[in-house]
Amino acid sequence: MSIRYGLLALLDYGPKYGSQLRAEFESRTGATWPLNIGQVYTTLSRLERDTLIEPAGERDGKQQRYRITENGRRELADWYRQPVDRTHPSRDELAIKLAMAVGTEGVDVGAIIQAQRHHTLKAMQDYTRLKAQALADGGPESGEEMAWLLVLEQLIFSAEAEARWLDHCESRLMRLAARRPARPRTGTQPDDTGAAHDEHHDAHHAHDDEHAHAHHRITGGTTA
Repeated sequence: MSIRYGLLALLDYGPKYGSQLRAEFESRTGATWPLNIGQVYTTLSRLERDTLIEPAGERDGKQQRYRITENGRRELADWYRQPVDRTHPSRDELAIKLAMAVGTEGVDVGAIIQAQRHHTLKAMQDYTRLKAQALADGGPESGEEMAWLLVLEQLIFSAEAEARWLDHCESRLMRLAARRPARPRTGTQPDDTGAAHDEHHDAHHAHDDEHAHAHHRITGGTTA
């Protein structure tokens, strides 16, 4: 949906070709969410179908220029006015990965968390360097530069929040592990664990004693 309204917002400035829309969208967002030209033209076809945009003049070779309609301006105004819905969050791959890993035999959840935290902090450092460059020489001087700065800061805050969440996950899993009783060995009952250990211990020593006596008989009681 963000691509749909992003293109509508750009067309509100005036008629444009698909290639122009792609370039301006990436300029505004610093190519954080790159578009392929196929996505652009598919979205434009749907916007035209919904009477939110229309062709502007004749085709220029294979390219068609589009302009926003009155219906499109009303739709865009509604989008600006309404808050982004957070009650139906998009799927988060990291959250799904951890949810699947917890309790799965042979999966080291702690290693997953550590690797992700390293990657997230590295990304946050990269975004912070880009922000420093954007603020150099007095900061943004145009709407496009300001738009890019806002996107960068959103990425920084998101990465910081993710790192804190990973710390929280690690702490919660450590508390869970500390409360969880140790599992008995396979093939023994929980109440017989101590007895089984004693039997094994006695059998082991009996085997050692038998081996020592045999060695004594063979060597005649001498030692090397």
